[in-house]
Amino acid sequence: MADLKYQPVRHDHKAFLEKASKRRGFSKAYEALEVEYALAHEMLAARARAGLTQEAVAGRMGTTKSAISRLESAGKHAPSVASLKRYAAAVGCTLKIELVPARAKRRKSAQPGGQPDAVR
Repeated sequence: MADLKYQPVRHDHKAFLEKASKRRGFSKAYEALEVEYALAHEMLAARARAGLTQEAVAGRMGTTKSAISRLESAGKHAPSVASLKRYAAAVGCTLKIELVPARAKRRKSAQPGGQPDAVR
């Protein structure tokens, strides 16, 4: 059997988004899954850096290639923290989860140069 070497498929995400954003409803649907897409992107990037196939990651995690495919697909599956930890370890990473404070919407009157409502 020939020795097959993993060659990652190059994906120009910026070009994909530019083309896809022209479709009706795409932007709204994409924004609704923004966190899921970011997670999928991080997972795929980590696997590519490690030079691993889905099959190799599955072997390291003791699962199937189809389970890895589901983990890496945005919006179709919500992986558990335990699964994400195992995936991270399989691709030579550690899992880091952050809760980032949302920026509060500023009222028009609270903007620089604006007058508070009571002063008007």
